[in-house]
Amino acid sequence: KQDVIHWPNRFRGVSEDDKALVTVDGVDIRIEEPQPFTEGWFSQKFKGPGVRYEVALSIVGGEIVWTNGPFPCGMWNDLSIFRFGLKNKLMDGEVVVADKGYIGDERVLPPKYVTDKILRARHETVNRRLKHWACMRNAWRHDTDKHILAFNAVATITQIELVGGSPLFDPFPVVERKLARMRLREALGEHLDRVMEADPNDSRTT
Repeated sequence: KQDVIHWPNRFRGVSEDDKALVTVDGVDIRIEEPQPFTEGWFSQKFKGPGVRYEVALSIVGGEIVWTNGPFPCGMWNDLSIFRFGLKNKLMDGEVVVADKGYIGDERVLPPKYVTDKILRARHETVNRRLKHWACMRNAWRHDTDKHILAFNAVATITQIELVGGSPLFDPFPVVERKLARMRLREALGEHLDRVMEADPNDSRTT
């Protein structure tokens, strides 16, 4: 995985003005019901036991640049996972684009500011590609501690496909690329203004 999925790849093709470089989302994978079962494994997405992974995609390049997991679905929500890992990897002033499951952190650009629904659709496409594999689509029947080995293998193959011959649709068509980036920058400015209004003593995004 570490030879194919690289966090610094989010910088490919960006400019100095770009501060929102990735989209982030959680993907829930089914597992067989652990014994003894606790609600800590329960996924609200498919109403059964599962583990959750965090996946980040480069906005410009459209490739996987980060994965983190597995986490028991019922114990870890998307925001908790983000704060546990990916948030600590961000540069000063950098934010991520995410859905409403991440509301509550100043490093997340809220969905009400993001008008490019195609970004969300692209992330859902990656999630579908990950679940194309039977080991991710069907309930995992082996030791949950080994689930990460299967997920990393599938994520690596998916990444190779994205880079080598089966890329995602371009989130920013050539004609709209500048306009889309401008909207993200304007959204970030509005978001930071709201953060400052909430805490006028805070001079930066932390």
